[in-house]
Amino acid sequence: MQPIPAAEVGRLAQQVLDRVGTVMVGKRDSLELVLAGILAGGHVLLEDLPGLGKTLTARTFAQALGLDFRRLQFTPDLLPADVTGSFLYDQRTHDFTFRAGPVFTNLLLADEINRTPPKTQAALLEAMQEKQVSVEGVTYRLDAPFHVLATANPIEYEGTYPLPEAQLDRFMLRVSFGYPEADEELNVLRRRMVRRREESEVEPVVDAKTLLRMQAGLEEIEVEDSICRYLVSLAAATREHPAVLVGSSPRGSLALLLLSRARAALAGRDYVIPEDVKAVTLPALAHRITLRPEMWLKRIDPVSVVAEVLAATPAPVSGALPSHAGAPGQRPSPSRGRLAELEDDLLGEPPYRSTGLRG
Repeated sequence: MQPIPAAEVGRLAQQVLDRVGTVMVGKRDSLELVLAGILAGGHVLLEDLPGLGKTLTARTFAQALGLDFRRLQFTPDLLPADVTGSFLYDQRTHDFTFRAGPVFTNLLLADEINRTPPKTQAALLEAMQEKQVSVEGVTYRLDAPFHVLATANPIEYEGTYPLPEAQLDRFMLRVSFGYPEADEELNVLRRRMVRRREESEVEPVVDAKTLLRMQAGLEEIEVEDSICRYLVSLAAATREHPAVLVGSSPRGSLALLLLSRARAALAGRDYVIPEDVKAVTLPALAHRITLRPEMWLKRIDPVSVVAEVLAATPAPVSGALPSHAGAPGQRPSPSRGRLAELEDDLLGEPPYRSTGLRG
């Protein structure tokens, strides 16, 4: 497969974002993160309040990228076979034949994934990680590209099943949109009146084969050793932070690498700069850490912890744009910021190093 050069990847990606922007008003930064996750070959968790365009985002991206799209509504009575498919008895052939489930697509919208029990949630694990499905001892490969965009409501917990850490780690990043500005919401109403119908569709910019070539083009983007050391330092700092019980795994630093390449491609560059890393650190790492239980008493959330880690970790002087000075590869000591001071009040002696145990 012939990779597409980074400059061409950036041009096509901006066209995709412009096409999606004809339906999704505003939130360009969040849309860029979603597209970066797709270009990086990963899966995206859209966690936000109802009615903010999560489902519409997934469907519009599928249309703009020319991908086969299926939507699966997760409910408490959904079974694993409803996701992966199952063997059914065929009376004509007197044999069991496999009927593929909705996971056999290019882009799967797992709507309200936290509404279904863990057994059904786990049915996606193999598909998300290995790009294959095993049913009754038979393994079926999923056609590339394959991406999962899952939605979840972050505040309504009645009748929900929180995603376990092992499955959260399979999502390359977590994105939220937030409420639109008043002018943006007014623009939504105006577009609805002009459209004269509820549904909105966009013409494809690329197709599945072109997307695969764009993804292959990301492998040609250069990443300096100092940038790699910076990625490792960020992931390691989450493990050493006094407010964290379990920090990011190496899968987190790998996600930073892939997403940084994707963001460089969005800018039309064939090299990664520290600003690319900073732009993706919060959505890539915040959902991968587990805070100590007492931190919730102080209303400290993972996003604020990762933000403090990002601010306290020196970035290398690399690339075309200025960044915070710091010796390349130098590993900073754990930050003694506001969160650490709160931890001292609770535990007494700083610093409190994570044991890596849950409970």
